[in-house]
Amino acid sequence: MNIGFAPFLPWPILTALAVLTLAIAALAIFRRLRGGWIRALAGIALLAALANPVLMQEDREQLTTIVPIVVDHSLSQQTPERSKMTDDALAMLKDRLAQFPRMEPRIVEVRDPAEAESPSTRLFSALSSAIADVPPARIGGAIFLTDGQIHDIPGINQQLGFDAPIHGLITGKPDEFDRRIEIVRAPRFGIVNDEQQLVFRVVDDGKSPGVTAAVTVKMNGDEIATLQATPGQDMPFSFKVPRAGNNVLEFAVAEVPGEVTAINNRTVQLIEGIRQNMRVLLVSGEPHAGERAWRNLLKSDASVDLVHFTILRPPDKQDGTPINELSLIAFPTRELFVDKINSFDLIIFDRYQDRQNVLPTIYYDYMAQYVENGGALLVAAGPEHAGGSSIALTPLASVLPAEPTGQMIEKAFYPRLSDQGRKHPVTRGLDGSDAEPPHWGRWFRSVDVEPPQGQTVMVGANSSPLLVLNRVGQGRVAMLLSDEGWLWARGFEGGGPHVSLYRRIAHWLLKEPALEEEALTANAAGRTLQVTRQTIGDDPGPATIKSPSGRSQTLPLKQTQPGLYQAEKHMDEIGLYQIANGNLSTLVHIGAIDAPEFRAMISTTETLKPLSQKTKGLVTRVAGVNGSVTVPQVLPVRGAVRVADNQRLTIRMTDETVLKGINTLPLFAGFAGLAALLFAFSATWWREGR
Repeated sequence: MNIGFAPFLPWPILTALAVLTLAIAALAIFRRLRGGWIRALAGIALLAALANPVLMQEDREQLTTIVPIVVDHSLSQQTPERSKMTDDALAMLKDRLAQFPRMEPRIVEVRDPAEAESPSTRLFSALSSAIADVPPARIGGAIFLTDGQIHDIPGINQQLGFDAPIHGLITGKPDEFDRRIEIVRAPRFGIVNDEQQLVFRVVDDGKSPGVTAAVTVKMNGDEIATLQATPGQDMPFSFKVPRAGNNVLEFAVAEVPGEVTAINNRTVQLIEGIRQNMRVLLVSGEPHAGERAWRNLLKSDASVDLVHFTILRPPDKQDGTPINELSLIAFPTRELFVDKINSFDLIIFDRYQDRQNVLPTIYYDYMAQYVENGGALLVAAGPEHAGGSSIALTPLASVLPAEPTGQMIEKAFYPRLSDQGRKHPVTRGLDGSDAEPPHWGRWFRSVDVEPPQGQTVMVGANSSPLLVLNRVGQGRVAMLLSDEGWLWARGFEGGGPHVSLYRRIAHWLLKEPALEEEALTANAAGRTLQVTRQTIGDDPGPATIKSPSGRSQTLPLKQTQPGLYQAEKHMDEIGLYQIANGNLSTLVHIGAIDAPEFRAMISTTETLKPLSQKTKGLVTRVAGVNGSVTVPQVLPVRGAVRVADNQRLTIRMTDETVLKGINTLPLFAGFAGLAALLFAFSATWWREGR
C-alpha cells in the first residue's frame, strides 16, 4: 500500500495556499486569538481535501521460474542407446520439475541444421536464442541433456546472460571406446600418374584395446592397399592419381567390437587430378590446307607439348638437288616410334600415307601395340586413305575401326550428328547441331568406308560415317573420315565448332571421365546430392543410394538432354555415399570431411564441468545400473546459490512479480471527506460563538 495525490488545483497554487494558511495560523496562534488552533486545523483539512490524497494498493502475481532444458539431438546422439537414454531422461526430468508449480520448463530441441556442411553441436547458441525473451532474473538454471560433445561452450570468464546454475545430464557410459581414422596431411591436387603422399592416423578415444588396426585403402571405389596401423601414430601412404578430375581416396579402419559407432571408421580425401602437359605426336603427310589448322590448334594450347613429324620431301620427289645441299634435318624416327612412343599421350595421323616406306612396316606394328596397351590414336583421313598407300594397308589396320572401300564421296554436305552422336558426350550439344540443316558450313568430300566398328557419332553425305570412335584393347581410336575440317577454321559459310569438337575428341581419347559415353557421376552442393548418368543406350532406370549408415534408397533419374539423365536430392546424413546404377558405381562425400561432429563420439563429463563448477551446478551421468536411467532430484533455492549440491539439481527461484492491477481509495471523497470538513468548520464556528 501507498498514498498518492490527485490534486484538484495545480501544485503551485496549492503550495501558495498552504504558505498563506500557515502564515495566518501562525499569526493567530502568536497573538493568542480565540480559536487559532481550530482555524489552523480547518485550513489544513481544506488544503488536504484540495490535494485529494488517494490510498493505492497494487495487485501483483508471482512469476514462474524459467528452467530451460537443452536437449541434444546431434549426430553423435543418434546411436540407439543414447537416443533411448535421452528420451527416458527427458521424461523423468519433466516429472521432477512438475512437482514444483512455480517452475516452468522450456524444452529446447537442438538438431543439426538441414543445410549445414560441417555439422557441430551448438547447444549454447540454441540456449541464448531460446531465452532471448526472458529477463535474466527469471532464469532459475539451465539443464543440458547431452553426451558432452559440445562445440560452442563459452569461456570460463565469458558472460552467460544470466546468473544461475548450469547442469549437465550426460548420456552414454563412462567406459566407452571408439576408434576413428583421420587425414593429417594430404594434397588437394595431384598430377596424373605422379606419386603423391599423405599422412593418416588411427585414433582410439577412450580406453584403447591396444591392438593394431587394419586399414583398407580404396581409390575411386577400387581397393589399392591394405595396411596395418598403430593407433595414435602418423602413417605415411604413397599413391598415384589415376585420372584427371575428381578422385576419391577412401581410408577405412576395421570395426572393433564394442566401439560406440562405426560411422567415423571411414574418411575420404578428395584429390583433383591434373594432367601434366599433354604430349602429342602429329604425323602429317604432304602439306595441305588443313595441316595448318591442326598445328595452330595444338600450338594454341599451352598444356600441349607438340612434336610434329611431317613429310616435306617424300622419297619419290626428285628435283636434282644434291642431298648434301638440302636444309632438311633427318627426323629421329626410331627414337619417336620405337624408343619413346609410350611417352606420348596422343598420336595424330593427318592425311598420312605410307608411300615409299618412309616409316618401316614394323613401326606400324609398334603403334598398334601402343594403342592396345592404352594409347590414343586419332586419324584425320583424306583422299590418300582411299589409295594404295593408305595406312589401312599396314599393320596399323588392326586397330582402325573403319576400312576404306577405295572410293571417295565427292559431294557437298552438312556434317550431322547421328542418333548415337546426339547422345555421345563428345558431340552432344555442339553449337549449331540442333538446327536442320546445322548452323555451320558445308564440307565437300569424305572417305567411303565399310560398316565401321565402335560408335559412328557424325555422318556425312548419304549418311555415310564421318566420325567414328572405338575402343581397342586398353586404348582408344578416333577416325575423322574427311580432311575438310579446316573449312570451319577458316570461317567458310560461317565456320563451325571445330575447336570444341577436336578438343572433345582428344580428351575422350585420353579417357577424360566427363566424356565417357557410359558414366555415372555424383557431386555435392552443401547437403544436396546431384547425380548424373550418361549413356548412349536406353533409359538406365533409377539410381541406388547407399548412405553412410548403410540405409539404401532409390533415386529416379530424369532425362535432361539426349543421353543425359540427372536428379537431385537433399540428404540428411553427413558422410560418404555410394551411388550405383546398373554395373556403374561412384562415391561422393556429403558435407565437410572433417566435420567436428565426427571427431569425437564418446560421451564425456569433462567439457561442461568447469562452467558447471563456476555456476554451482551439477554434471552427472544418467546411466544407472542394469541399463536404467536416473535423474537427480530438484532443489529449489531462494536467493543466490552459494553452495553447489552434489546430489541434486539446484534451481534459483525468482522473486519477480507481475502487476495485475491497482485498487485506489480517495481519502477525502464522498461523505467521509465532507463530514471531516464540516466538523472542522463547525468547530471553528462553535469556538467563536463562545
